[in-house]
Amino acid sequence: MSARARLAAVPDPPPDALPGPPAPPAPAGPPTVLYVHFHAEAGAPLGEETYDGLLALLTEVTPVVQAVPPDAALMEVRGATRYFGHGPAGLAALVRVRALARYGADCTVGIAGNPMLARMAAQDGPPGAVRTLPGDPAAVTAFLAGKPAAALYGVGPATARTLCSYGLDSVGRIAAAPLPALQRILGPAAGRRLHERARGIDPTPVTPGARARSMAAEHRFGRDELDADRRRRALLALADGLGGRLRESGRVARGLTLTVRYADGSTTTRSRTFTEPTAHTPALTSAAYALHDALGLQRARVRSVALRAEGLGEAGSAAHQLSFDPADEKARRIEAAVDRARARFGPAAVGPAAAVRGPAAARAQGKRRDVA
Repeated sequence: MSARARLAAVPDPPPDALPGPPAPPAPAGPPTVLYVHFHAEAGAPLGEETYDGLLALLTEVTPVVQAVPPDAALMEVRGATRYFGHGPAGLAALVRVRALARYGADCTVGIAGNPMLARMAAQDGPPGAVRTLPGDPAAVTAFLAGKPAAALYGVGPATARTLCSYGLDSVGRIAAAPLPALQRILGPAAGRRLHERARGIDPTPVTPGARARSMAAEHRFGRDELDADRRRRALLALADGLGGRLRESGRVARGLTLTVRYADGSTTTRSRTFTEPTAHTPALTSAAYALHDALGLQRARVRSVALRAEGLGEAGSAAHQLSFDPADEKARRIEAAVDRARARFGPAAVGPAAAVRGPAAARAQGKRRDVA
């Protein structure tokens, strides 16, 4: 069946989900949003202390800085251009020189009229590159037209495959598709959001603020990993280690973030918020598996996986919904016994059987980062 026939065969949405007027064309706005992607020396992961220092460096240029862990940040420099007397590209060069001089970290900078376009402008850029996307609609349309569907922020591999099955394999084709068709394929809200992004519209502001307290762990594979089972074993070891460290420190996490780094150096980051703050290893593991499986990685060559427990808080102040499930109570008793064993004999004394079968657990123990 052709792509046109597949689109015609999609059922109509319910009456209450019918779209409103079409989204307006991409607005002509000045390119004053910078997406700064930092690169550590020799391709190593960016350390937490270095990342915090780089964020502080950015605030010397503008107070409107939003952290995008683990190695990027957004800046709104509309006011800074008047203060420094330099345009956005000049400020990007200033940031790069200071980052290299103080921390030995180079950066790729994308400059555009909103965060999504700035991120896309910086995408796949080599260290030291400063890419500016003009704000007029024609330039934005030309920039987006030839991009693959997966290049849009929020479009993962699974969504990209769905869109490609309907012939919507490029951002230009998505932008030209009728809004009702996209809503039939993806749902009312997701379809409208994708339609706007394909036209270069992103109303999300750059939100300054302190970086959320977090605790992270990373596993770097000895070679580019294609085996999903080995990636899941690495995630199990990371989640088990994070859970133990959270409970040891008396803290709970409100969410979990998965970062997958590929052989070409690009990354994919996905997050999930828990229904209640937790340090329970099964909850962390389940969330990690769900985030990994949702990416739909098949033949992807994965270089490393990292988990970050976000929004840390004191365990004593967190509410926990009581459960009458004996299996849950048993799992928590076993978890407490494991914690006591590790406190006495070391963190490697007890671990999940699936993780112990391979070297993932041992290597992951050496890759841990905490943020106060």
